[in-house]
Amino acid sequence: MTDTAMAATALGKRFGRRGGWALRDCTFRLPAGRVCAVVGPNGAGKSTLLALAAGLLAPTEGRITVLGTDPASARARVGYVAQDKPLYPQLTVAETLRVGADLNPGRWDAETAERIVSAGDLDPRKKIRSLSGGQRTRVALALAFGKRPELLLLDEPMADLDPLARHELMGTLMARAAQHGTTIVMSSHVVAELEDSCDYLLLVGGGRVRLAGEIDDLLAAHTRVSTTTGSTGPTPADGSADSAPDNTPDGLPELAPHTVVESRVTGRQLTALVRPAGPLADDWRTSAPSLEELVLAYLRNPQAAPLTPAEPEEAAV
Repeated sequence: MTDTAMAATALGKRFGRRGGWALRDCTFRLPAGRVCAVVGPNGAGKSTLLALAAGLLAPTEGRITVLGTDPASARARVGYVAQDKPLYPQLTVAETLRVGADLNPGRWDAETAERIVSAGDLDPRKKIRSLSGGQRTRVALALAFGKRPELLLLDEPMADLDPLARHELMGTLMARAAQHGTTIVMSSHVVAELEDSCDYLLLVGGGRVRLAGEIDDLLAAHTRVSTTTGSTGPTPADGSADSAPDNTPDGLPELAPHTVVESRVTGRQLTALVRPAGPLADDWRTSAPSLEELVLAYLRNPQAAPLTPAEPEEAAV
């Protein structure tokens, strides 16, 4: 057993000799037993990161370890559901579950797999090719849960599900994490889907990990501040207030000691998200940011200094 579910050091992946980098210089450590949200815009590198952790891709540079070893050696202990939910279209639902049982002898949890399928009112005799996208997702999740993995990797798992099925899925995930200590890693570009369920965050943007850590710790490290400026900012032609991001707070010496993630001016009102380096000036109004505000601020400002833990210790392989 290990207390680290995933760890990466200077991890990078490039497709083709002249292709662009899908991931570059990613370093983080995910403790075991967490429910981790991997968030970021489309094309940020989330799917590539999960595929590397699943052992389906090899790094171009750096390294990644899973459950204390290399991804290929940990494959029997890892469940993975890709975005496209690849299944054998010619098999029935029941046959698909039997394949899962045959491929995971000694580990297969038939009761859990069948419960996930039956909750969607799926006919076990139906072929996979006749199912809707949401129904195929349910079968893929049944295979992943039935494997009883120590680490469960889910790439956009809720994209094809209706709101009720999403709620049910999240309940199943939380129960699994609580009862069995399963580490769950879910990617999404919709923060609201994950905010109430996850306790750890990996924010990926531009192929790099921008934020990594316990969600409560990341939120506590940031403060939203606001004040009234002494002059009015420029006014657009339509007469509305200027609310474009202003990430260089010139003329605001009070913010100089602090790390400014993002600042905005609307009329005479200036607001900023900062990582305080000490006490803030008394005339600044302060409030705690939400997770969505935190994520959006970093994504809107790619130049903001990342906040990630120190390089993780090398895991035994």
